[in-house]
Amino acid sequence: MGDVIKVGMADLNIAKAPNSLTTLGLGSCIGLTLYDPVAKVGGMVHYMLPDSTKLKNNENIAKFGDTGIKELLRRVLAAGAVQRRIVAKIAGGARMFEVSGLSSVGNVGDRNAEQAKAMLKELKIPLVAEDTGLNYGRTVILDCETGDFIIKAVGKPIKTI
Repeated sequence: MGDVIKVGMADLNIAKAPNSLTTLGLGSCIGLTLYDPVAKVGGMVHYMLPDSTKLKNNENIAKFGDTGIKELLRRVLAAGAVQRRIVAKIAGGARMFEVSGLSSVGNVGDRNAEQAKAMLKELKIPLVAEDTGLNYGRTVILDCETGDFIIKAVGKPIKTI
C-alpha cells in the first residue's frame, strides 16, 4: 500500500496505484469516486451541496456536486484515465438531523445522492456501487490498486463496495 492522500471537506484529489484516497466524516456530504481499473487512476470528491447554481458564493467548485464531479472527471482523465473505462462509487448522503416537516435542510443528503446519480448519467459514467442514506457518518478510502471503496462507520463492520 502506498501513500494515503487525504481529501478534505469541499475538496477533491486524484491518485494512482499504489496510493489511495480517503475522506473523513461524510455526513450528508457525498464522497464520490471515479476509477479506471486499467490505468489504476482514481479520484475522489467530497461535496457538501448538490447544485452550485443555487448560490451566489460558489467559487469552490469541489463544494458542489455539479461542478465538483465534472472537475474530478477532468483531472482523472488528465492523469491517464480513459472515459469509457471509468466507474463511479458513492457513499454518504446521510440524514444527520431529524427535521420535522418538509424542510429541505433535512433532505440535503438525499439531494446530494440524487445529484451524483444525475451527473454520472449526464457524463455517461456507470455507478457500480453505493452506500448512502441512513443516519450515520462514514469515513471512506479508495484503494487505487484494486478499486475497492472501503467504508468505515462507528459501531458498524467495515464494508467494501
